[in-house]
Amino acid sequence: MIDRKWIGHQVSQSTLVIERGRLRFFAKAIGETNPIYVDEAAAAAAGYADLPAPPTFVFAAELDSNTMFALFEQLGVPLGKVLHGEQGFEYLAPVVAGDAVTVTSRIKDIHDKRGGALEFLETESTAVNQHGEMVARLRGVVVVRN
Repeated sequence: MIDRKWIGHQVSQSTLVIERGRLRFFAKAIGETNPIYVDEAAAAAAGYADLPAPPTFVFAAELDSNTMFALFEQLGVPLGKVLHGEQGFEYLAPVVAGDAVTVTSRIKDIHDKRGGALEFLETESTAVNQHGEMVARLRGVVVVRN
């Protein structure tokens, strides 16, 4: 069982510099067909300063830094028992190519079901750009099978 003392624990910050090529690749990978995600002229015509990040892209900052994997190790949770249960996003401002987004996460809650057979680790995160502007809030749930 994951010790409930971890509730409120802040996970290491992670920063991701948003690159055009990566945005285009991500848009293609998720099947996004809106030209604003791959064509700078289309993005500018839509009012963006550069190519905007497709939905869910901000989550990549945490994934790239491996902060969550380090957290599982710290909590004593084997990766083979981890399932990604849920992810939610609230966007507050555009994220575009050239931005540097820093994600700060904390453990919001830990609870279990089925007599401890399943544990739920809920995180909440904020994403802030290089200007100190909050651009997104993220919520995630990881399920640990015991």
